[in-house]
Order: sequence, then C-alpha cells, then structure tokens
Amino acid sequence: MARLAAALLVALCSLCWAAAPVAEALGMNWGTQASHPLPPKAVVQVLRDNGIKKVKLFDTDSAAMSALAGSGIEVMVAIPNNMLADLAADAGKAKDWVKRHVKRYDFDGGVTIKYVAVGNEPFLESYNGSFIKITFPALQNIQNALNNAGVGDRIKATVPLNADVYNSPASHPVPSAGRFRSDISGLMTDIVKFLAKNNAPFTVNIYPFLSLYLNDNFPLDYAFFDGGATPVNDNGVLYTNVFDANFDTLVAALKAVGNGDMPVIVGEVGWPTDGDKHAKASYAERFYAGLLKRLAANTGTPARPNQYIEVYLFGLVDEDMKSVAPGNFERHWGILRYDGQPKYAMDLAGQGRNAMLVPAKGVKYLPKTWCALNPNARDLGKLGANIDYACTFADCTPLGYGSTCNGMDTAGNASYAFNAYYQVQNQKDDACDFQGLALPTEKDPSTATCNFTIQIQAGAAALHGRSAGAAAAAAVLLALLQLLALR
Repeated sequence: MARLAAALLVALCSLCWAAAPVAEALGMNWGTQASHPLPPKAVVQVLRDNGIKKVKLFDTDSAAMSALAGSGIEVMVAIPNNMLADLAADAGKAKDWVKRHVKRYDFDGGVTIKYVAVGNEPFLESYNGSFIKITFPALQNIQNALNNAGVGDRIKATVPLNADVYNSPASHPVPSAGRFRSDISGLMTDIVKFLAKNNAPFTVNIYPFLSLYLNDNFPLDYAFFDGGATPVNDNGVLYTNVFDANFDTLVAALKAVGNGDMPVIVGEVGWPTDGDKHAKASYAERFYAGLLKRLAANTGTPARPNQYIEVYLFGLVDEDMKSVAPGNFERHWGILRYDGQPKYAMDLAGQGRNAMLVPAKGVKYLPKTWCALNPNARDLGKLGANIDYACTFADCTPLGYGSTCNGMDTAGNASYAFNAYYQVQNQKDDACDFQGLALPTEKDPSTATCNFTIQIQAGAAALHGRSAGAAAAAAVLLALLQLLALR
C-alpha cells in the first residue's frame, strides 16, 4: 500500500513539473505581434513545461502579467520606445509607470519582476537619432522611481541595445579594439556609469544570423559554434565564432570606459527558420545546439572565460504581424510555430540530446478548410492585384526568394496568398472569393516543403489542455488521499 501511494505521489509530481533541466542562464523572449497569438496562460504553461524560468517581454500587457503571477518565472518587463519621451520629460510619469506596472504586481504570489527594459534598441542607426536625447533621461527616471518605491535593490532598469552601438575600427578589426560608436560615445559612457552606480546590467542583442544576411561574403561556419571556421587572431587569442567576437568587442568597449567587469545580459539571440536563404530550421537547430551547450557548461568567452552569461533566446513563437522592414525573416524567429508546436529538435539542457520541446497544450484549430485558386477562374488579369491585397493583410513571406514556399507556380503562389488571408480572417465566407478567383477547399494544398496553415482559434488554446492536466492531477491526488485514509 505504501509503495502504491508513493508511486501515485511521484506521478502527481510529474504532472506538476514534467520539464527536463534547463541551462540556468537561459531565458526566453515572448513577443505577441501575431494575428492569432496563443493565450497568455498557454504561453506560461509552455514555459513551465519546458523548464524555462526567465522571460523577457516587450511591454507590460495585463493578461501576460496576470498569467505570470505565481509562476515563479523571473520577468523583464518593458517600456516601448514610443513612451520614452514622456518618461524622460516627467519624473512623475515615471513614478506613475512604476506604480502601475511594477508595484501593482509586486507581492507574494505576484509577478517576479527582475528587470525593466527601458526602450528597445533605441540607438539603432536606422532610427536617425530619434531616441538619442530621451533614452538616458527615461532610464534615470525609471531607476530613480524604482529606488523611491523601495524595490530598486532587486529590480533594475536597463536598456536593451543593438550591437551596432559598438565596433572595432576598420584599421584594427579585432574584439580587443572595441569601442562605443563615435557619435554616441559620450552618451554610452554616461549610461554605463549610471548602470554601474545602480548595480544594473548592460543588455545587448547579438544576432550572428544578421552577419550572414547583411554580407554575402561572411563565412557561414563563423556564425555557428562547431569549430568549422577559420579563427580570427586577436593578439594570440583565437575567435572561432562571431558571437564570442561580438560579445568581447562589447567587453572591450566597457573596459575602455572603466567598467570592464560590468555584468552583461544578452537580451536577444536566435535564428529564424524562413524568409531568407539562410533562415532555415536546419541552421537554427545547429545554432542553438552549439549555443545551449556553451550556456550549460558556463563556457563564457575568451575575454570572460568560464563565466555565466544570462541569455534570452529570440523568440518563443513566430509572429505573423511583425514588420518585415528588416527582412522577411522577422516573422519566423520562433523556436515554436505560430500554434506552439516545436519546429526542430532542441535540448534546452545543452546536453546534445535529440529532444523535442514540450508543445502548447489544448490548442484548438479552425476547421480543416483552405482557400485556393478557383480552377475554373477565367479573368486571371486580376490575379496580381488580388494576391497583392491578400499579402498586404496576411503573411506571405514564405513565398520569397530562398524561403520554404519559393518556386511554386502561379497557381500555387495565388493559393498560398489567398489561404493566408482566409486564415487571418478566421475563415469568413467572404474572405475566400477574391473577385471569383478563389474557392474554399477541404483538400490540403500543402507541398513537401510548403505548409498551407490552418489558423488556431483566437484565444482558444491551452486552457482546455491546462484544465485536462489539472483534472488528471486532481484524480491522482484524490486516489492518494483515499489510499492514505485506508491505512
């Protein structure tokens, strides 16, 4: 009887937390720019099921915060760039923001907020200086507000910055020569000094994928961690991958302003799976296998060997409404598909096992109906305009050069665009007409390489799965209590 009770107790605990161990330094970015985002409770359950204990947000959405309450997951909340001006100009507004978005959730059983991200890559050169004058004052006001609220000792403000805020001179392109960008050198120095004063970390986003995307001559193997690239020799220190080289360029820049030991968080790092010739699942799997192995072993970098580096993967799920201004790959960064299903093998424990992530549970889909080109359509002169219309309001990036659906014929391209729009519109009857060029079909038009998606029901995922898991746990607990009562 005791053995049976013990077995039932083990089963109960396995239902409570079924995840494998995860590298301690590992966190995840949770973006929500999707036409049909997974419900927040489903996302939190996915994080827990996979043992992920840190998450980085891009706002302070109340539904996400409520779902995170009581989870024990450490959270980096965020202030969007469009709010920086107000927070920089008025310390009172910063205090109000902290009250509404930090103190509100700061209680036993609440949200474990660890960082506040002030802006997101505000000094990108492509922003043409729009946030140069307001980011630092906003950072100061938020950290001071945290301090005044009595939480500044454990909740730190930081600014997630793109790696373009530092570089090495063209005449000496090695990590040890790293310096902050000349046009913002003084500003970066002030920010670093302020972070150091408040024991806050420097946060940087590093993307080896972009090195490949932006330079056709970049050596492919140097973007990965498996040692196939010709090393870069920096005064006898050999760099075998661009991640280490980029990170240590920042370390050199910090050292140059007197803060070489400042903690550094990698706020974003990842590899997309579609939208470019280098954005594919096999490369993402290769990249993460190398990165996760290093995180688990606390390998560090040549400038900071054998050290823990806190890293947030970008990102958790695909986002079909993200801007594609940087590239079509922007909508395909997820380690999970739009519906919370894993794309490839991934061992978050960094042990190299051929493991799949635990998928989102209880996801409900729209009916298995697609929208495709009407085989009897005659007025094909309107086809181009209708495809353009569909792709304006839905994600057609897989049709681009080097992408998973590239190379189909005109009918295939039209069907993909029409179906993408049809799914975004929740399969409404009038969303599959396109001036008589399209018809709904129950025959899947997908090919061996191109998946024609069926969208999930809006807001309908995971609650079912979570309740089913809770019911199972309750049943086990009830059986255990009954057995104990019989003793």
